[in-house]
Amino acid sequence: MRSKPTQSGRETGDGIFSCRQCGDCCQGYGGTYVTDADIQRIAAYMNVEPQVFYRRFCQKSGDRPVLVQGENGFCVFYQDGCSIHAVKPKMCRDWPYIQNLQVDFANWQAMASMCPGINKHASANAVRERVKAIQSKTKS
Repeated sequence: MRSKPTQSGRETGDGIFSCRQCGDCCQGYGGTYVTDADIQRIAAYMNVEPQVFYRRFCQKSGDRPVLVQGENGFCVFYQDGCSIHAVKPKMCRDWPYIQNLQVDFANWQAMASMCPGINKHASANAVRERVKAIQSKTKS
């Protein structure tokens, strides 16, 4: 785990999560799901057609597109930081307040074991309330 101090980490102000910008969430199996809106936004940012972006940087996981990983196991856009941070996918913007926490809070504990910024002692109710608030702000 590479931890580096952050000056602009995402703080929620409630002690539930404080981003350390370590990149650990950008690595590993599972992939980063991207929506059609994500693909459009990132492609425009990169000045390529969405179809070109999809062919070069996405693969299918089930019936949904995910960003490919580089040979180092990180997201293809992670090079000592996120190269598309300004237009990062919804899944990344929402992290760690992902929708499935509303269904199974055990996922919080699993994520906390991999992310140094997650407070593993946060209550299920506090996390679920934060998920609801974050999800309502980041529709696409």
